[in-house]
Amino acid sequence: MLSISGLHVAIIAGSVILLLQALRLSRGIASLLAVAITIGYVMIIGAPAPALRSAIMLAGVAASKATQRPTSPWAGLAVGAFVPLISPRTALDLGYQLSVVGIAGLIASASLSKRLLEKRLEGWRLRIAKDLLTSAVATIITAPIIAWYFGRLSLIAPLSNLAAGPVISILQPLLFLSLTFAPIEPIARFFADAAHPLLAAFDATASLAASIPGSSIEVIPSLVTAVAGGGAVILMTIASVSRYPGRPLVAGCACLSLVVFSPVIPIAHSGGMEMHVLDVGQGDAILVRSDRGRWIIFDAGRAWKSGDAGRSTIIPYVKARGGSVAAFILSHAHADHAGGAVSVLRSLEPAEFWDSAFPQGSAIYDRTLRAARDAGVEWNRVHAGDRIAVDGIAVTFLAPDSVWTASLADPNDASTIALLQYGSSRFLLVGDAEAEEERWLLNRVRSDLRADVLKVGHHGSSTSSTDAFVAAVNPSLAVISVGADNDYGHPSADVLAVLTRAGARILRTDESGTIVIRSDGSYISVRAAGEEWDLSRK
Repeated sequence: MLSISGLHVAIIAGSVILLLQALRLSRGIASLLAVAITIGYVMIIGAPAPALRSAIMLAGVAASKATQRPTSPWAGLAVGAFVPLISPRTALDLGYQLSVVGIAGLIASASLSKRLLEKRLEGWRLRIAKDLLTSAVATIITAPIIAWYFGRLSLIAPLSNLAAGPVISILQPLLFLSLTFAPIEPIARFFADAAHPLLAAFDATASLAASIPGSSIEVIPSLVTAVAGGGAVILMTIASVSRYPGRPLVAGCACLSLVVFSPVIPIAHSGGMEMHVLDVGQGDAILVRSDRGRWIIFDAGRAWKSGDAGRSTIIPYVKARGGSVAAFILSHAHADHAGGAVSVLRSLEPAEFWDSAFPQGSAIYDRTLRAARDAGVEWNRVHAGDRIAVDGIAVTFLAPDSVWTASLADPNDASTIALLQYGSSRFLLVGDAEAEEERWLLNRVRSDLRADVLKVGHHGSSTSSTDAFVAAVNPSLAVISVGADNDYGHPSADVLAVLTRAGARILRTDESGTIVIRSDGSYISVRAAGEEWDLSRK
């Protein structure tokens, strides 16, 4: 249910063949027409890699039958999986990976079913047993990929897939017909309306399965998980097709056990305060570690179709180092800052959650608040002047002011501004604050803005980091969290010039990767791009 991958193409091809045979066409002609129609469908939807793989395999099978030549399903998978790799980046696409490995699981389960079930069962018992076995094998073989991308494994997937299979088999042709008749709106709407109850049933199946206690377990994506997971995929596939499955089965189960129960050896904490500016692409995720090993998380990076920075980066990073999360602070609810917030709140369960509560109608913000409530995390609204302390770190919120933000339309100017103090070291985090919020700060708390380290606002956008503001902060180090080759042109050359004139050393995550800044309360050191040095104070 997580990824239909290329299965929808096979469902459509099978439906077209049935329809054409009902019109008294021979199976050979029906197969060839079905391939042509399927290829047209794949082109219409943009030829995504899983669909292209499926269409190529279907064409190969049809050609083999038309020429009466036998073919191996493994050979068909090899050809189908290879063609999308004309674009090498396809290999990194989750849908493509699940499509290839999932089909390998289906082929392997067919071999296993033939060996174990067909001589022992018949009729409806055989049908149910084969479907359950197919779902179980496909789930096990794709489990390592799911674990790597999502940080968890479903234990109930074989049953939920079994329930969802008949629904999607009827639903997909209806969606295809709705697409086909899109130029004729009444007909297209008829098929779309007919699909709605099935969509609701599919969603209800997923929701019910996910709501069952213990239906999934968390996994820490790590190097051990990746290596053991790759071994599990290979060994479980071999065990399914081998006449002597004992050894690969035992070894595969051992690898899966490593994936599920991968030991976490916390990375030693050197003491003092640490600020980890994570490389999460075009977004912000800043992790502050106290002298006692507890964490304050500022923002949670971005989200994308198959995951988010919370699940893929922040959670593994924290768990690999150990320590509880004392507070999660959200600067504002734009997707590049709040994309991973739900994952962070659910998995790391911080003691407190602070944000500016800007009423912007954001779906991400709504999900974040619901996740905090469901996880039992205490929510607090930021007011200028509020303070929290985590071990030796004092966090003072300088903005926003709720009276001032009431007239704003842009969430960036309602960003939470936090000043962190550890001994004599000062760190200023400004979210995506624009020039207007910077002026507000200069007018009200200018004397509090001085900091040794500045997390530059809005990824170095030209709408932030005015001369007057940077001069008031007077940082020795300016850190810009920004994605490589981003579409916004961040950071702005003008902002870089402003920071340079102020005498700040500039570090960027797109160039240096994750940046770690340490303080013992008096001296500050920086590690970036494999180098470490002491920061000179102004």
